[in-house]
Amino acid sequence: MLLLASLLLSTLVSFATAKTVTYDWDVTWVTASPDGFERPVIGINGEWPVPILELDKGDHVVVNLNNKLGNQSTSIHWHGITQYGTNTMDGSSGATQCPIPPGSSFTYDFTINQAGTFWYHSHTQGQYPDGLRGMIIVHDSDAPYANQYDEEITISLSDWYHGQMPDLIYNYQSVTNENNGGNEPIPDSMLVNDGINTQIKVQPGKTYLMHIVNVGNWAGQAIIIDGHNLTVVEVDGVYVDAAEVGSKDIRVATGQRWTFLMDTKDNADRNFAIWVGMDVNMLLPPPGYNPNTTAYLVYDEDKPLPPALEFYEFDFFDDMTLTPSDHMPLLGPVDHQIVMNTGWTSINGIQRAIINETTYLTQKVPSLYSALTLSQNYTSNPLVYGQVSPHILKSGSVVEIILNNDNPTHNNLHPWHLHGHTFQAIQRSDPGTGHFSNLTNLPAIPMRRDTVMANNNAHLVVRFRADNPGIWLWHCHVEWHVEAGLSATMIESPDKLGDLQIPADHTQVCKDYGMKYQGNAAGNTANPLNLNGSVTTVPKENHG
Repeated sequence: MLLLASLLLSTLVSFATAKTVTYDWDVTWVTASPDGFERPVIGINGEWPVPILELDKGDHVVVNLNNKLGNQSTSIHWHGITQYGTNTMDGSSGATQCPIPPGSSFTYDFTINQAGTFWYHSHTQGQYPDGLRGMIIVHDSDAPYANQYDEEITISLSDWYHGQMPDLIYNYQSVTNENNGGNEPIPDSMLVNDGINTQIKVQPGKTYLMHIVNVGNWAGQAIIIDGHNLTVVEVDGVYVDAAEVGSKDIRVATGQRWTFLMDTKDNADRNFAIWVGMDVNMLLPPPGYNPNTTAYLVYDEDKPLPPALEFYEFDFFDDMTLTPSDHMPLLGPVDHQIVMNTGWTSINGIQRAIINETTYLTQKVPSLYSALTLSQNYTSNPLVYGQVSPHILKSGSVVEIILNNDNPTHNNLHPWHLHGHTFQAIQRSDPGTGHFSNLTNLPAIPMRRDTVMANNNAHLVVRFRADNPGIWLWHCHVEWHVEAGLSATMIESPDKLGDLQIPADHTQVCKDYGMKYQGNAAGNTANPLNLNGSVTTVPKENHG
């Protein structure tokens, strides 16, 4: 009885501290020069960088978004927020909503029942690298490390381009670029907290909880904080048993979040360099290219800043060795295995990414809206969703994805992200080891996160339980590759979507944009198996 009373009191306290947080956002153009080059960026309420959201677990979040860009559509995806029961708020244009056109408004309304480090970004037409991306920190007084630090630090890492994304995508997804090798545009610079020569102020004799997020477009980032030890305590909103980084280096893939405990020195005798470098193994840059930048851990502003660090070899900390604090055991047995062979091919003279020989193409109806407007006789038929690489998942099933990343014509690392879930990463082979053949040395308690790097010419195996009905994207988090079609769609328990309704302002946005919101991928409501008119070809024009 005493235990029951304690649990009830804990629940009541959590409920009492939860609150409704409302944001009124005008998405606007702003002029900024984070690296000294002035250019238009996408801001919120006339300001850039966009705000860091500080929330508490259990908060009810309402975001009233008005698109005042004038010349681009938009959306917001809440990266890492599982949106259990609120799939319509996931923010993925073409999957869970229509793009929000200029002059239209859209309300995101959901409750955050998670804690840790997350971020938000546009999920429309490769837009977020133009600036519409920010961090989310969700606090929890019951978190495993809640009483072990004095203050918090947030650090965002990002590659940065001087050109705007529509132009860059248009050129990247072009016949001309395919004829020249099909390579991605190389970043112009590297930002820390949306600036260069960034100074992060600390005090001696304190313990800091340091949140690091890669909000960039393409490159994984290596980060080294000179003279300081780091202890990993959370990745992607999953608390882990404390793990000392030691002499290893940290690699933060695009979309990933890492949180560390860091003890500062007991005096302010000197300042320290923070070295950040883009992963040249991903970029394959031209000779003379500088992929690095230096930020500073500043104890005393009156003392000189240290010289930049130089590194030429790395020994990365392996996140596969982390153990989630909840000690969730390995999921199994596997009910549904999905093998994905990724690669690249030329379609209509344009280089496209493919999964099992199919490139993802946004359809005329968002996949979620097809699931919500068709009868259950059809929602479990992958054909009705069109060319979005759909996979139907049964409620409660243990799903295993085997990803073979060994295409010889475009051999690169890829950070893979799953919406709506964290997954167990149970096997990642070393570079050069090729296709999956069998599972070896399965972890009893696998590492869990929502974004994981797949090595080049290698394979990756992840598992999750299908316990969150909805439409969830599984995609590479390099924005160039998303636009090239390196995505698949998990159609999870479509028969369990229940009373989920499309809000009226969401359907109005479809009308404003001119996009259908009922029926199959082609918008056919009379015969869902008739896909005439669905999108099946890659256009040669109008990319971006």
